[in-house]
Amino acid sequence: MVIGIIGGGAAGMAAALAASESEQNQVVLLERQARVGRKLQATGNGRCNLTNLHALEGGYHGENPAFARYALAQFPPEAVLAWMRGLGLFTVAEDSGRVYPYSDQANSVVDVLRFALEKPNIQVKLGFEVTKVRKTPEGFRVESREESLMCEKLIIACGGLAGTKLGGGMSGYQLLRSLGHKCTRLRPALVQVKTNWPGVAALKGVRANCRAAICRDDEMVRESTGELQFTEYGLSGPVMFEISRDVCQGGGDWCCRLDFLPDVEEAELLMELRRRRSTPLPNSELFTGILHNRLGRVLTQTAGIALSGWIRELGEEELVQAAAAAKGFCVSLTEPLGMDSAQVTAGGILTGEFEETTMESRLVPGLYACGEVLDIDGDCGGYNLQWAWSSGRLAGRCAGRNEL
Repeated sequence: MVIGIIGGGAAGMAAALAASESEQNQVVLLERQARVGRKLQATGNGRCNLTNLHALEGGYHGENPAFARYALAQFPPEAVLAWMRGLGLFTVAEDSGRVYPYSDQANSVVDVLRFALEKPNIQVKLGFEVTKVRKTPEGFRVESREESLMCEKLIIACGGLAGTKLGGGMSGYQLLRSLGHKCTRLRPALVQVKTNWPGVAALKGVRANCRAAICRDDEMVRESTGELQFTEYGLSGPVMFEISRDVCQGGGDWCCRLDFLPDVEEAELLMELRRRRSTPLPNSELFTGILHNRLGRVLTQTAGIALSGWIRELGEEELVQAAAAAKGFCVSLTEPLGMDSAQVTAGGILTGEFEETTMESRLVPGLYACGEVLDIDGDCGGYNLQWAWSSGRLAGRCAGRNEL
């Protein structure tokens, strides 16, 4: 049996390897770029956070997040790590549950998968950009501008629209729509968020551990604790990726409330600032030893304190304002950066049109989909790659008629 797979990313490669476990199957993996795993190679800032040990506990979104449960349970994080180890990859897990290659290089993950695809019953066709898919009595005709091929089963694993510079695009949605499937609204997730606060330029490049809460009309929407990074446009870093899904969608005033000392009570901070009135330091050093110097100066000015004065001359109210700024600094939000900058796409092809136990279309027999093209997206920290491995493997095994 010939099984065609469109997309050579994480889900597509997992599907190809699973489908090839039956030697009678001939697997054809079609990738429009010059190499497989290009987006995978860029994940985790080039480190590749390949799964999360807590992925079975939640952290997935979509119109029906429960759709992901079966695939995740069939191929959980521990199984993914054993599979990767079998391919030759050493990994290391952090206390947070995030798992990385021991080499700390995404290339290691891509390489072991690329080598694993070198099997007699797997053909990888690079530079094959699918333009059309037709259902026929024999299966599916898959066409590019230069050639076409026939397959009895077809798995669409094209990924999502996010990361367009690395190969993200609309092709998977368009192909599935052409076969009768519907798509939800697409929007960026795990993405930087812009602000119109003029002070952000002074903090470009500053990193800080904080508790961040997204608020809409002063009501908290989501919050998380972790590393924040100030950028040219606004706010970035893991903590923002955690809470950026659906930010600035719809009306209202959006802001991010930042606690730069989440493990320190405001009263304790205020006590330390009072103690500093006995030092001969200028106001510009009010937060020295507590926060990044540039951040400390911005917070000092936010509290209405001139940097040119002396800490010993500060009044109680000024110190209270400074402590409050460090524990509850608000930055207005305008919009997320676009799909170019997003790590994952929120939204996708309706999961209700697929069988969760096989990943097969309920509309078109023999057609499967997996990974980001479906309306499932995960939190930051390895959840999306875990979904890619799990859904890809399930689709590949079921398309190849292997028993689960």
